[in-house]
This record gives sequence, C-alpha cells and structure tokens, in this order.
Amino acid sequence: MIKKINSSDLRVGMYIHELDCDWLTHPFLKNQFKISNDAQIEKIVDTGIHNVYIDTDKGLDVPDAPTEEEVREALQQEMIDLVTAEQPVIIHATRDEEIQRAHAIKGRAQALVRNVMADARLGRAVEAEQIDHVVENITESILRNSGAILGLLTIKNKDDYTFLHCVSVCALLVAFCRTLNIDADTTRQAGMGGLLHDTGKALVPDSVLNKPGKLTDEEFDLIKRHPRDGYEILLRSPEIGPIPLDITLHHHERMDGNGYPDKLPPEKIQNLVRMSSIVDVYDAITSDRSYHRGMPATDALRKLHEWSSFHFDPKLVQAFIRCVGIYPVGTLVKLESGRLGIVIEQNDASLLQPKLTVVFNAKTGNRVEPYELDLSRPMGSGGADRILNHEDPAKWKIDTTPFITA
Repeated sequence: MIKKINSSDLRVGMYIHELDCDWLTHPFLKNQFKISNDAQIEKIVDTGIHNVYIDTDKGLDVPDAPTEEEVREALQQEMIDLVTAEQPVIIHATRDEEIQRAHAIKGRAQALVRNVMADARLGRAVEAEQIDHVVENITESILRNSGAILGLLTIKNKDDYTFLHCVSVCALLVAFCRTLNIDADTTRQAGMGGLLHDTGKALVPDSVLNKPGKLTDEEFDLIKRHPRDGYEILLRSPEIGPIPLDITLHHHERMDGNGYPDKLPPEKIQNLVRMSSIVDVYDAITSDRSYHRGMPATDALRKLHEWSSFHFDPKLVQAFIRCVGIYPVGTLVKLESGRLGIVIEQNDASLLQPKLTVVFNAKTGNRVEPYELDLSRPMGSGGADRILNHEDPAKWKIDTTPFITA
C-alpha cells in the first residue's frame, strides 16, 4: 500500500515510493529506494522535501498515515471547489478562429528564443524590441482565446524542449496575469520574463541539459547555475527591466526558503516571481523529456496544489488552477456516458463543463467518428453529460495531437 507521511516520520527500513516534490528539486539518483541509513533521511530533510510517499509492502509502515488514494481524492475535491468558486475570463474568439494565428505566433516565438540562446552563447546582448513584439503577439492571442495557443504549446519536440518551454512559460504567465487582472504593462514585463527566464541554460552543455537519466550532484550544481548566468546575460541589455531580471534570477526560489540560487525567504520573493515558479514547474512536469515522461495536466495541477503547502504560494496556485481549469486544453477525459473526449476549449460559464471532441466509446471499446460536444449545453443540444475523470491517452492508444493542432 502507498501512503503519504511527513519526512520527519521517516525511519531506516522504509521504502520510498515517491519524493513529494518536482523532479527539479531533489538530487537523488532514483525516485524509489529503500532507506538503509540515517544519512539518506538527513539528505531528504536537508533538501527541503517535507513529505514522501512510502510503499508499505516493501518497507516499514506508519499505521495512521493516509493512503495515496485518500490524498488524491481529497486534493481533487479541493480543486473542484476552487474552480466552482469563481468564473473564468470570457473568450472573445472561437478556437477555430484563433488556431492558425496561434500556430504562426508559436513558430515566431520559438525561433526568437532559439536566436536569443545562440546570441547568449556568443556573448551578444538580447534585443529587447524583438522580445517585446513577440510577447505582444502572445498576449493578443491569449486575450482572443487562451486555449488555442496554450493547447498548441503542450506539444513539444524533445529536441526543441528548452525553446518551447520558454514560450510556454511566457504564454502561461500572461494568461495567469490576465486571470488576476494585472495591468497590461506589468503583464507584458512578466511575459518577457517568462520568455527569457531560462536564457542561462545557453551556457549549460547539451550533454547535461539533455542527459537521458538522473543528473549527478556535479551536473545538478551546473544546472543550478543557470538562473544567475541568465541574469548576468540579460544585464548586458539595459532595455530589459527589473521584472524580467527578477523572474530570470529567482524562478527557482521556493516559499520554504529551500530554493536557489539565493534561498530567499518568502517575504523576499516578489509576486510575479512566485507566479513564474508555479508556471515553470507546471510546464516542466507535463512535458515529455529524454529522462522522464510528462504527467497529465490534471495530475500536475493536483501536485502543484499538494506542494503549495511548502514550495509555492497556495493562493496563487489556486488562482492558476482557475486560470487553466482542472481539465486544461488537450486533456483526455472520460464521461459518465462512457465516451472519451479531448478538451479543446474552456467554457466561459464553468470550468467543469468544457468543449470536447469525442473520439472513443469506452463501453464498446471502439473509436467513433470525431464530433464536438459542449458539456454546458442541455440534453438535445449536444450536451447533457458529465466528466468522471481524466484518462491517460496511452492507455487507450489515442493520439490527442491532431485535435489540439487542427
């Protein structure tokens, strides 16, 4: 049985099933291992990991600890309560109207980040005017229909991950700012910070950046240099303002003071930096990489909610969940009727009733001719069904990509 316990309750003889933190945080070579000495426990605690999941079939138990399923169900209900508390922003253009523009914006933004990284390696300054123009394009797309470009950006080629991750963080951060009604100029500055936040990775060798396995302590230390390296690169461009600089330098800081590079206490972490850290981790853990498979977006949001007890600002995590919805664009969901559908657009009245493309009937085990379904509509109008849960597309051998990109 898998249970969640506080790290202070760890004992030699317990079996770690999962270190309850994002993969960027811990330095362990394995995610699952048996505790064989007190030094391992000390390392877990010193790393700032407050909770872990243990496998009681493979090691010692904590009798009164909650099971993984109990924790998951409680977190899921909390998320449902969050998105029914407030309504999302209103969509101003349909997905069909926005998708082709979003394709073009994504391509231009990806090319720009690639050029920024190349210039950084050569010691050249960043051209802020070009960055500003791309952020403006992304912002306009978000304002028209955020689901179009955010859905596109869930699809990343592993070789281009670093570039597309920066574009994703930019778009998500802009959408996040919009949800919080942050003014246009501050939103633009935050978007620039998102687009440039990983500039320092230009100085990390590709062999380390794309290593198909867990990093050694030395390699992890090298990766942890990228926020300060990026900050120093951006200082060469006087047009880059304090907000992008702060996001670049501090997006790996954590609310419990265990982040890097400065181990800032929470009162020293600015609001936009707190937001960027949430967005950065969300995009990272939902993306396929050479060394780990991305988790479904709904699971990632649940993890962020869980980690907000220590690592993130809880109120901002709640706002981010409302921003993207429990079932973000691209999520495969199972309906009460047994149908499987891919979320293609959020509903402006209820985040629990998005628009879907139905592609499969789980009751018959057969694919169906794809058709759209708006869950907010009543019976007889293409609706009257309810989401039971999200599903792993691999389990059903469904490729969601064509329905997100077309």
